[in-house]
Amino acid sequence: MDELKVRMAELIEAINRYNYAYYTLDKPLISDKQYDDLYYELVDLEKKAGVVLDGSPTKKVGDVVLDKFQKIKHEKKLYSLNKANTFDELSDWIRDMFKFGHTRFSVEYKYDGLRIIAKYSKGKLVNCATRGDGIIGEDVTEQVKVINNFPKKIAYTGDITVMGEVLMKKSVLEKYNKTHEEKLKNPRNAAAGGLRNLDTAVTRERNLSAIMYDVLTSDMSFGSQLEMHEFLKNQGFDTFDFYESCGTFSQVKEIIENVDKIKNNIDVLIDGMVIKVDNVGLREDIGYTEKFPKWALAYKFEAQELTSKVVDIIWQVGRTGKLTPICEIEPIELAGATVTRATLNNYDDIKRKDVKIGSNVFVRRSNEVIPEILSVAEHFDSSIDIEKPTTCPSCGQKLHYDDINIFCVNDNCPERIIQSLTHFASKPAMNIEGLSEKTIRSLYNDLKITKCSQIYEIKNSDLTVLDGFKDKKINNLVSSIENSKNIDLSNFIFALGINGVGVKTAKDLAKTFGDLESIKNASLDDLIGIKDVGDIIAENIYEYFHNATNLKEIEKLCKLGININTIDSSTIQDSIFSNKTVVLTGTLDGMSRDEATIYIEKLGGKIVSSVSSKTDFVLCGENAGSKLTKANSLGIKILYLDDLKNELSKYKLM
Repeated sequence: MDELKVRMAELIEAINRYNYAYYTLDKPLISDKQYDDLYYELVDLEKKAGVVLDGSPTKKVGDVVLDKFQKIKHEKKLYSLNKANTFDELSDWIRDMFKFGHTRFSVEYKYDGLRIIAKYSKGKLVNCATRGDGIIGEDVTEQVKVINNFPKKIAYTGDITVMGEVLMKKSVLEKYNKTHEEKLKNPRNAAAGGLRNLDTAVTRERNLSAIMYDVLTSDMSFGSQLEMHEFLKNQGFDTFDFYESCGTFSQVKEIIENVDKIKNNIDVLIDGMVIKVDNVGLREDIGYTEKFPKWALAYKFEAQELTSKVVDIIWQVGRTGKLTPICEIEPIELAGATVTRATLNNYDDIKRKDVKIGSNVFVRRSNEVIPEILSVAEHFDSSIDIEKPTTCPSCGQKLHYDDINIFCVNDNCPERIIQSLTHFASKPAMNIEGLSEKTIRSLYNDLKITKCSQIYEIKNSDLTVLDGFKDKKINNLVSSIENSKNIDLSNFIFALGINGVGVKTAKDLAKTFGDLESIKNASLDDLIGIKDVGDIIAENIYEYFHNATNLKEIEKLCKLGININTIDSSTIQDSIFSNKTVVLTGTLDGMSRDEATIYIEKLGGKIVSSVSSKTDFVLCGENAGSKLTKANSLGIKILYLDDLKNELSKYKLM
């Protein structure tokens, strides 16, 4: 028992510290997932011990009310929401709700913002407060008045109190950070900092939004959550136009799964879904705990953001010489994967986010996106500043700093050469199957291969010196190198690795000029005239094809058997994709978006970015988002990866 109480005391101290940082200072120190783990560990220990220690956060709602604000006492006690992290927990809760009589459930977004409670009388706003500790909140009436989508007057003339969330839309945050030197970390902190600020000019500048979802007290009564939702909407409140009602666990589960797939495409930050008993009259019978309403539950999505400690910074050299900082962190399980590394953009990104070795940082990973460092959670006395590198970690030569990025300008830098060869062999480029970065490192180290053309001079006997290469593997690689010689013009241009020329620009060049000779002979004005090709990229292309070394390498590649197809010969006119517009959505298992785009264009199709009534097909993969939803609503035909593969097989393209 003593050991339990010691651990409970440790948890209480930690959780209260995190609560103060989150609710009072608007500076979270750990992720929601990590907080929930600590909180529910304390709940379990309290059940086991049969005792609740003084100061336990399991009995409190919210946190300290800031002294700088006037206080407002709420007309009725406010509650937090109990959480479910698994569908089994959600199923158990729904089963319990059915014990009170057959019912329906409302399903709404769980917004990650700052809760507000607004009181109206005779159609006019009386006051507005934060949740505070659930009994007393902070008076933020003047701050809320400068929120554009929040009505100061409503048609209903009785006394009414409504509840909702103040938040900053993702698009607004992105725009704000582009125009302000001091960057805001995330939408939740940006909203909280803007609302809990005595200077309403700060609130106005952040262009916050208010989403309302509940009527707490009113002279009128509501039969269901849907009636409440429609009432708020009719009074001019923004409800974000998402509301679902259903009657079974499987239906609730399906709604949650669908939203989980598209949550990153929604313009507001949500971290789960709120499920409520739809029958308002039934709620009082179901009742409350000291902290939660029993008739409502928050289902939390799998964590996409956690905190971890920075162990070290590794500077990665790319093919253009640009150095990218890779942050080594203590291992965390994030979005279905063990994460030990996360990216930062450049040295300025390190300074702006104040990242230090030994500090805790917020790490985010969504779907298959490379994990990134979002911001610092907490520094310690042992935290160490990250120094700007002065010499290349690969070749040791002095680095060049252009005020934003750091570059190694040594063309003979080993890492630059390896990354250039890797790019050349990649699927969207020459597509040399089996020639991975690991194998290329062996080719560089053991066979001294430094130029792309040397790949086509490799013989079977050369590969016997490589570790792990036996007859079958050697034959496969040599065959793959040989098969790559027949290449489309756009793929070849991309493979050359011209700075700034991605897959799309390579296609645009191929479509505009038709053959390699025309591209080589294009003037700077010709290149600038191509849509979406700016001055800098045009200069890069022009300089590349006027460099004697580059031209010599291209000539050698052609002499070694590279056959470059012109744009006309690479397009098939009688496939199902011919002259059709196609939108890609979701993750295609075993095929990248770039590859799918290249294949569809070979089959005569055109890739567009957004779904409209003019779209012919949507090619759908796993975790498809709002594009799939819109396509279904418009009746657009949905195709899958197997459909594309069948068409590729039909024309012997795969």
